[in-house]
Amino acid sequence: MAMSEVAEPLYTRDILRLAADSADLVRIAPADGSAEARSPVCGSRMIADVRLGKDGRITAFGGAVNACAMGQASATVFARHANQLAQGDVANARTALLAYLAGDAASPPWPELTVFAPARSRPARHPAILLPFDATLAAMAEVR
Repeated sequence: MAMSEVAEPLYTRDILRLAADSADLVRIAPADGSAEARSPVCGSRMIADVRLGKDGRITAFGGAVNACAMGQASATVFARHANQLAQGDVANARTALLAYLAGDAASPPWPELTVFAPARSRPARHPAILLPFDATLAAMAEVR
């Protein structure tokens, strides 16, 4: 990096605000499905709880996050969008987010996920950002 270049900070105010909001995420009981996902790189983990309607869409979402600020922030954004998502919607959003993080897409599936732009050049952070997607997909698969 040239001396005139300044690395973009990884933990921005927006990420830290979203991470703080993850404290509002609580487990739900009874849940139709629950599953845990872990990031092998940093050990971050998330448990996702879902209730599904007859159409297979999420009618209630909850969970517990024990993760870095990236995982916490991602859980907050995911929780805001979870209602009425079908399993295919979650899988498609995960694929789109991964493409964005890898630099293969100009924008993520939801505008709030642009806060993770500083992590695009840090692939070791990507698994923590994907935690809520992975945990939710596993929880939804458990129901079937």
